[in-house]
Amino acid sequence: MNKVFPDAKSALEGVLKDGMMVMSGGFGLCGIAEVLSDALRESGVKNLTVVSNNAGVDGIGLSRLLETRQIKKMISSYVGENKLFAQQYLAGELELEFNPQGTLAERIRAGGAGIPAFYTKTGVGTLIAEGKEVREFNGEKYVMETGLVADLAIVHAWKGDTAGNLVYRKTARNFNPMMATAAKVTVAEVEHLVPAGEIDPDHIHTPGIFVQRIVAVDPKLKRIEQRTLRKRA
Repeated sequence: MNKVFPDAKSALEGVLKDGMMVMSGGFGLCGIAEVLSDALRESGVKNLTVVSNNAGVDGIGLSRLLETRQIKKMISSYVGENKLFAQQYLAGELELEFNPQGTLAERIRAGGAGIPAFYTKTGVGTLIAEGKEVREFNGEKYVMETGLVADLAIVHAWKGDTAGNLVYRKTARNFNPMMATAAKVTVAEVEHLVPAGEIDPDHIHTPGIFVQRIVAVDPKLKRIEQRTLRKRA
């Protein structure tokens, strides 16, 4: 089975449909699947529910899908760096399901592990718990959260081989490994694509069994979310 596709458009061909749920890896601008998210925009697919820690920053990453109103709902933990995200939510133009960051990560991990729901103390007694089952264990209250499974996950890896085994670099190893396990189809964009067998098995973060499609991308693109420089004398 050939998993390698010549470009992002062909890597998503036959997978996309209106109203689908998409998981998009990354944190801020670190480890985001920018090439694949741009291909989503170009496809015109709409009414998406997107699971992502945030939505990039204005003009970069998932924010470009907000510009075209292709996203109906975000399941996220952070809005702060994206003015368009906040504006659409406050104007009632975008549905938003807020999750504590650890809860979001665990919902994704649970979905990938086949766990339909779990209990956590995070959010008990707050708006987070409204409408959710609350149970008591050993005298403490816990709120039930459901696992998440998407139709598609788009992830970004530093290195990958033609069998789909992936390695993430430093902070880019954030939501990507969990999301790669929690979707019906996972498409990975890879900076350095190597032949199968070249990656040390002990260095692999995502086994190739979780990855259906791969596209090589330019490793030179490294965006910085916030740049702070000290004043020079």
